[in-house]
Amino acid sequence: MAVIFFRSLVFNILFYVVFLFWVVVALPTFVMPRAALLRVADWWAQSNILLMRLICNIKVEFRGVEKIPKGPLIVAAKHQSMWETISLLRFFEAPFFVLKRELKFIPIFGLFLIKANMIAIDRSAGGRALLAMVRRAAREVREGRQFVIFPEGTRRPVGAPPQYKTGVGQIYLACGVSCLPVALNSGLFYKRRGFLRRPGTVLIEILPAIAPGLERHAMMEKLRTEIETATARLVAEARAS
Repeated sequence: MAVIFFRSLVFNILFYVVFLFWVVVALPTFVMPRAALLRVADWWAQSNILLMRLICNIKVEFRGVEKIPKGPLIVAAKHQSMWETISLLRFFEAPFFVLKRELKFIPIFGLFLIKANMIAIDRSAGGRALLAMVRRAAREVREGRQFVIFPEGTRRPVGAPPQYKTGVGQIYLACGVSCLPVALNSGLFYKRRGFLRRPGTVLIEILPAIAPGLERHAMMEKLRTEIETATARLVAEARAS
């Protein structure tokens, strides 16, 4: 446990040092196309994966990347840690996601979020925020972007009962495009609000896309079943290794 604690301490310090480095690198992208900023975000994600491997002995394996279709798309991912928020974006075309409005007020970093044209919502606004998000997401997707959303709305611990929100179903109907489920087991090694980074292999699996045209409840049930079944399998695989 002492070794894990020390490695986690080193990783957490270097995580923020590396983050500040990439913030500086990204400064010129304010006057460049959005794609330049997303490229720097990709480099940041890859450097984070390298740190995890070298310091914490956490490997990362992406499965099913070949299943990702081109063009407008909704990506619905399991959410167990902060890690996938950073690392999933590299696989998608002009990706965007929903975030808390407060993040836009972080100095410099908030400006990057605005530059990347992410969707910031006020969670206290309730139904009005959901409606605005659906409209904005549909507009961005119709323009060819790929929308990454976490259907449960927040990070959930491994094994916690799933709590899928209706927003992803409404966006699916409004956009009229395929929805790509993503399962993972990152919470075993990179826990939410946790300090320790435990060794092992983070598994991320891209599942077959759900075609457009389903009724909302049917789509939500299919999405929940496929993500939860695959996530349970990935968690069991990691625990058995």
